[in-house]
Amino acid sequence: MVSTTYSTYEQIGIREDLSDAIYDISPMETPFMSTVRRGAPAKNRFIEWQKDSLASATAINHAYEGEDMVALTATPTVRLRNYCQINAKGIIVSGTANAVSTAGREKELAYQIAKRSKEIKRDIEKQLTGNLASSAGTAATTARRSAGFEAWITTNSVYGGTAGATDGADGGFTAAGTVTAATDGSSSNLVTFTEAKLKSVIALCWTSGGQPTTLMVGSFNKRKVSSFAGITTKFTDFNNSAASSKGLAIVGAADIYLSDFGKLQVVPSRWSRDRTALVIDWEYWSMHYLRPFFVSEIAKAGDAEKRQLLCEWTLCSKNEGASGKHGDLTTS
Repeated sequence: MVSTTYSTYEQIGIREDLSDAIYDISPMETPFMSTVRRGAPAKNRFIEWQKDSLASATAINHAYEGEDMVALTATPTVRLRNYCQINAKGIIVSGTANAVSTAGREKELAYQIAKRSKEIKRDIEKQLTGNLASSAGTAATTARRSAGFEAWITTNSVYGGTAGATDGADGGFTAAGTVTAATDGSSSNLVTFTEAKLKSVIALCWTSGGQPTTLMVGSFNKRKVSSFAGITTKFTDFNNSAASSKGLAIVGAADIYLSDFGKLQVVPSRWSRDRTALVIDWEYWSMHYLRPFFVSEIAKAGDAEKRQLLCEWTLCSKNEGASGKHGDLTTS
């Protein structure tokens, strides 16, 4: 370059070249929350329901002619509950920050509200699928908490090792009706997820009366499942209109596992625990809102806008025996 050449390194007044877009690759998939049924609105800080079961089938139920009636002892239903928990995010944006011209969004306050809403949905997804006990809460010191899927499962639970792992407990309507989280097995007892282990959980669910349609796993064990012999090829259901109508033929987006008891959609989850495979019969799960997502305006104090984004919800496990899980799986 000639020494007297005037270049951009000396030039003053170049306009900034800032793209009018914000690129965020944070994952937003919430497969459990997006699939679970929306139940009737909650009307209290907890919801309650009942479950029941029939007596075991017997091959010796026969009576003599003229025999007097033999009365059987009736068993009561089991009354269960889960507590509504509050998820909230507070937002404070200065008046100046909301007034200046910004790239990628029109108003900073609106952008922050939308961002926090996505964060809460991810929190809820993690809580819905998790091994989390419920809590009745207290007036000032303890927050209420909804029990997650893993904590509910007790009938069809399989664990990897022989030490440490125990089921949670649904309380059977104790005074507080709380659900206890399961106890994980020790890290030395983790086992590799195999097709035989998956089949054992599905069979347990079917024997109990369930018909699961979804297998939800984390990233590591999704790769394990992809090698199972029961995974269908992308051509198996391509022209099956009945399967397509149920969303089962989208093999490019989610594999289909063909078990002895029906098809299961294999769904990878970023938020469920990778050490646990969830086998789900959606018929017996629902999510209930006491207060759906809303934004409240907080009293102004100084030169700032204050908002609180909030929702209050709980998970209903109508009968956990229709679903199952395999815990204590290796994750690397």
